[in-house]
Amino acid sequence: MLPRISRRTLAQILAVAGARYLIAPARADDNPSEADVSREAILRDPATPTTGNPKGDLTIVVFFDYNCPYCKQSEPELMRLVKTDGRIRLVYKDWPILTEASIKGAQWALAAKYQDRYDEAHYAMMAIPGAKIPAERMREAIAKAGVDMDRLDADLQTHAGEITALLRRNLAQADSLGLQGTPAYIVGQYRVTSALNYEGFKRVAADARAHAAKN
Repeated sequence: MLPRISRRTLAQILAVAGARYLIAPARADDNPSEADVSREAILRDPATPTTGNPKGDLTIVVFFDYNCPYCKQSEPELMRLVKTDGRIRLVYKDWPILTEASIKGAQWALAAKYQDRYDEAHYAMMAIPGAKIPAERMREAIAKAGVDMDRLDADLQTHAGEITALLRRNLAQADSLGLQGTPAYIVGQYRVTSALNYEGFKRVAADARAHAAKN
């Protein structure tokens, strides 16, 4: 796992960055510590992007950062499992904790959701190798993936409050789980805090199903 922006610093960025990062300013009553951190909220926040089988018998939640090379290393392995298994619901938790550019990437991906292009934006940024990717390069990758950038910018402004609130919930939920860095996965009842290959994901998915069957 890579060093992360401190929770205090990230919360301050989310609270006061305003137009610089195109996120909504904090309201007096908007306290991230009061976000819903229940298991149901982590698994089924209706604003959170998902893929895979929406009626799958196993949910995997991934906390990730677009500047995390280990997230990028595991992404195709996880997607291979989702596709070959056919019964997995995958939940994406944008958790931009590594750089300020990571925050921009998360905002752009979540804004792309409003034109049904979250997956395209997500895969485009995850395909950029390495860490400390500048925001400009992320934006270029999103545009090349076919996302309507004028629409994205408009949605980012229109839905700034919703996007900021989701990022704050993700932050609070990660803290409630005691996560220290990316990538991190919730697989059924199990928490995995390291990058896995296909066989590793397959094994923990099988363990999670076996555990569920006994309870």
